[in-house]
Amino acid sequence: MKTKIALLLLFPVLGFSQISILDQIKNEVKKVIPLDLPTSAGVLSNADIASGLKEALNKGIEKQVTKLTAVDGFYKNQMVKILLPEELQKVDKALRRAGLSSLADKGILMLNRAAEDAVKESTPIFVDAVKNMSFTDAKNILMGDERSATTYLESTTTTPLYGKFNPVIKNSFAKVGADKVWAEIIKKYNKLPLVKKVNPDLTDYTTNKALEGVFKMIAVEEKNIRTDLNSRTSDLLKKVFALQDKK
Repeated sequence: MKTKIALLLLFPVLGFSQISILDQIKNEVKKVIPLDLPTSAGVLSNADIASGLKEALNKGIEKQVTKLTAVDGFYKNQMVKILLPEELQKVDKALRRAGLSSLADKGILMLNRAAEDAVKESTPIFVDAVKNMSFTDAKNILMGDERSATTYLESTTTTPLYGKFNPVIKNSFAKVGADKVWAEIIKKYNKLPLVKKVNPDLTDYTTNKALEGVFKMIAVEEKNIRTDLNSRTSDLLKKVFALQDKK
């Protein structure tokens, strides 16, 4: 702000022919101090801010998304565990009443196993999204709410991630025999008296739940970095997110 005021005070002193020089000075200042950020940002360049945000996103992807690819990464994580869609919850209850609890449990397990397989395909897509993030994106994320970075990734990666996840989940169902298990589950349920027959698209459902789980875990890490100083594990993260602390 002081720099801007000083420049304005110079205006009456400078002749008309020197206005171009003033413009040049202002342009040089803008390279160092984005005029629409807090003046505390003066110690950081645009490149620093963008790099800090990219580091934060990569940290969230590496730390949290990788957890989901492990065995039980979905199944034993209550934040993201995939349960049956609403239309199949009545199937689950009916099977358990009929003494088929183990079959119902196996069906749920396989939904989660398929999601764990699919998430392994996500890293290259996230890497591209982070690499292509502009300074404007970074600035908006930094000064946004506690899940602005997650929202950015959702907007830039959901479509390509769905395209990657869906065939992997379909193949995973076939690989672990989930397609046969679910065919058997649906067959047995549809034979029960007085029930309305169902035929859900479990591949689409599991794909969307896998995406939901991925972004939920990225949001967890983003919140940690924004609110917990100990989660800012590099000097760059500390400097960049100090700007957010003062907004």
